[in-house]
Amino acid sequence: MHGDGNGWTWCAHGHRHWGVHGAAGLMVRSLDAHGEPRILMQHRASWTAHGDTWGLPGGARDSHESPHEAALREAAEETGIVGGSVQLVDELVDDHGGWSYVTVVAQAPHLLAVRLNAESEALRWVREALVDQLRLHPGFARTWPRLRALGRAG
Repeated sequence: MHGDGNGWTWCAHGHRHWGVHGAAGLMVRSLDAHGEPRILMQHRASWTAHGDTWGLPGGARDSHESPHEAALREAAEETGIVGGSVQLVDELVDDHGGWSYVTVVAQAPHLLAVRLNAESEALRWVREALVDQLRLHPGFARTWPRLRALGRAG
């Protein structure tokens, strides 16, 4: 059922997470006109979980969705990017014991146009080398080194 994943839950480590069935996000990587790798980053609205931080478009998985389906749905809702405009190349599962966040790694053929929704203060194609200089969502900050390597391999 659409929206049945919205809500807070606890993992085996005693941490509170958004997404009763887990959560998923989409990391889109592309090259700019100078061949510089860029990552589509979302400045999260202040009212969201870990608001006013930078991360990837994503959110709660519904019970009927695979992580890939949830990541693509969330990206479409939050950025306007649709699945057919990117190539899925890998995924990273951040398992917290009874709850997980799956980041789907994708390549885009060029810097795609994006549109904001209410969950974002901004969307920006950030130079890959500068991502870790942003105020990052804590979950994304922990996984960024591994995600960066996956994006390069794709």
